[in-house]
Amino acid sequence: MTSQEKQELKEAIERKIKMTKSAIGDYKEMTKPVAPDVAIGRISRMDAINNKSVMEAALREAEAKLKRLEKAISKIDDDDFGICSQCKQPIPFGRLKAMPDSTKCMKCAS
Repeated sequence: MTSQEKQELKEAIERKIKMTKSAIGDYKEMTKPVAPDVAIGRISRMDAINNKSVMEAALREAEAKLKRLEKAISKIDDDDFGICSQCKQPIPFGRLKAMPDSTKCMKCAS
Protein backbone atom coordinates (compact mmCIF):
# COMPACT_ATOMS: atom_id res chain seq x y z
CA MET A 1 0.00 0.00 0.00
CA THR A 2 1.42 3.38 -0.96
CA SER A 3 1.75 6.22 1.54
CA GLN A 4 -0.90 8.16 -0.39
CA GLU A 5 -3.34 5.23 -0.13
CA LYS A 6 -2.55 4.94 3.59
CA GLN A 7 -3.28 8.64 4.09
CA GLU A 8 -6.52 8.36 2.11
CA LEU A 9 -7.51 5.33 4.15
CA LYS A 10 -6.64 7.08 7.42
CA GLU A 11 -8.88 10.02 6.46
CA ALA A 12 -11.70 7.64 5.54
CA ILE A 13 -11.38 5.85 8.89
CA GLU A 14 -11.41 9.16 10.76
CA ARG A 15 -14.61 10.17 8.92
CA LYS A 16 -16.22 6.83 9.73
CA ILE A 17 -15.22 7.15 13.39
CA LYS A 18 -16.79 10.61 13.55
CA MET A 19 -20.00 9.38 11.90
CA THR A 20 -20.14 6.32 14.17
CA LYS A 21 -19.68 8.45 17.31
CA SER A 22 -22.50 10.69 16.13
CA ALA A 23 -24.74 7.66 15.52
CA ILE A 24 -23.90 6.31 18.98
CA GLY A 25 -25.03 9.60 20.49
CA ASP A 26 -28.28 9.42 18.56
CA TYR A 27 -28.88 5.79 19.56
CA LYS A 28 -28.23 6.59 23.23
CA GLU A 29 -30.86 9.30 23.03
CA MET A 30 -33.33 6.88 21.43
CA THR A 31 -32.71 4.12 23.99
CA LYS A 32 -33.72 6.08 27.05
CA PRO A 33 -36.29 4.25 29.20
CA VAL A 34 -39.93 4.52 28.23
CA ALA A 35 -41.71 5.98 31.23
CA PRO A 36 -44.76 3.94 32.32
CA ASP A 37 -46.70 7.05 33.30
CA VAL A 38 -46.59 8.55 29.82
CA ALA A 39 -50.17 8.47 28.55
CA ILE A 40 -49.49 7.29 25.01
CA GLY A 41 -51.84 4.34 24.97
CA ARG A 42 -51.09 0.64 25.40
CA ILE A 43 -50.31 -0.12 21.75
CA SER A 44 -48.20 3.02 21.28
CA ARG A 45 -46.27 2.20 24.47
CA MET A 46 -45.63 -1.34 23.19
CA ASP A 47 -44.36 0.13 19.91
CA ALA A 48 -42.10 2.50 21.85
CA ILE A 49 -40.67 -0.41 23.87
CA ASN A 50 -40.13 -2.45 20.71
CA ASN A 51 -38.42 0.48 18.97
CA LYS A 52 -36.22 0.94 22.03
CA SER A 53 -35.09 -2.70 21.73
CA VAL A 54 -34.24 -2.22 18.06
CA MET A 55 -32.26 0.94 18.86
CA GLU A 56 -30.40 -0.88 21.67
CA ALA A 57 -29.26 -3.51 19.17
CA ALA A 58 -28.19 -0.77 16.75
CA LEU A 59 -26.31 0.94 19.59
CA ARG A 60 -24.42 -2.26 20.44
CA GLU A 61 -23.46 -2.76 16.78
CA ALA A 62 -22.32 0.87 16.43
CA GLU A 63 -20.19 0.57 19.58
CA ALA A 64 -18.60 -2.63 18.24
CA LYS A 65 -17.94 -0.93 14.89
CA LEU A 66 -16.31 2.01 16.66
CA LYS A 67 -13.95 -0.36 18.47
CA ARG A 68 -13.03 -2.07 15.18
CA LEU A 69 -12.41 1.28 13.47
CA GLU A 70 -10.27 2.54 16.36
CA LYS A 71 -8.28 -0.69 16.22
CA ALA A 72 -7.83 -0.29 12.45
CA ILE A 73 -6.57 3.29 12.73
CA SER A 74 -4.15 2.29 15.49
CA LYS A 75 -2.70 -0.49 13.31
CA ILE A 76 -2.64 1.36 9.98
CA ASP A 77 1.15 1.78 10.11
CA ASP A 78 1.80 -1.89 10.94
CA ASP A 79 3.44 -3.99 8.23
CA ASP A 80 0.59 -6.52 8.28
CA PHE A 81 -2.20 -3.93 7.95
CA GLY A 82 -4.26 -4.68 4.84
CA ILE A 83 -3.16 -8.31 4.78
CA CYS A 84 -5.86 -10.98 5.01
CA SER A 85 -5.68 -12.72 8.37
CA GLN A 86 -6.62 -16.02 6.77
CA CYS A 87 -4.84 -16.36 3.40
CA LYS A 88 -2.13 -13.73 4.06
CA GLN A 89 -2.74 -12.03 0.69
CA PRO A 90 -3.22 -8.25 0.37
CA ILE A 91 -6.79 -7.05 0.83
CA PRO A 92 -7.78 -4.90 -2.19
CA PHE A 93 -7.61 -1.16 -1.47
CA GLY A 94 -11.24 -0.67 -2.56
CA ARG A 95 -12.43 -3.12 0.08
CA LEU A 96 -10.30 -1.45 2.75
CA LYS A 97 -11.62 1.96 1.78
CA ALA A 98 -15.22 0.76 1.96
CA MET A 99 -14.69 -1.35 5.08
CA PRO A 100 -11.47 -0.25 6.78
CA ASP A 101 -12.10 -2.58 9.70
CA SER A 102 -11.89 -5.60 7.37
CA THR A 103 -9.35 -8.21 8.37
CA LYS A 104 -10.16 -10.63 5.55
CA CYS A 105 -10.26 -10.42 1.77
CA MET A 106 -13.58 -11.02 -0.04
CA LYS A 107 -12.70 -14.64 -0.82
CA CYS A 108 -11.93 -15.53 2.81
CA ALA A 109 -14.78 -13.43 4.24
CA SER A 110 -17.43 -15.35 2.30
